[in-house]
Amino acid sequence: MADTFPDRLSLDPRSPHFDQEVLSRGVGIKFNGQEKTNVEEYCISEGWIRVAAGRSRDRFGNPMTLKLNGKVEPYYEHPPQAEGDEGPASEG
Repeated sequence: MADTFPDRLSLDPRSPHFDQEVLSRGVGIKFNGQEKTNVEEYCISEGWIRVAAGRSRDRFGNPMTLKLNGKVEPYYEHPPQAEGDEGPASEG
């Protein structure tokens, strides 16, 4: 897999912008130069992120979100694994 990011990515499995393969590598977001850990969805080209609004929920039980505009910089938290590489072996 290349180190390019989709323009738009969501954590919600019901969304058409959900991509398990990308999310499995761990995606981090820098928003306006600050690292954000509560991002539900982002769009690079439009320059916005959606973050959870506290613990509030809508009538369907989904988290309420706020849309924030600014510079979005995604990055991978884990390097890509080669085919057949299961990670470090544990002996013992």
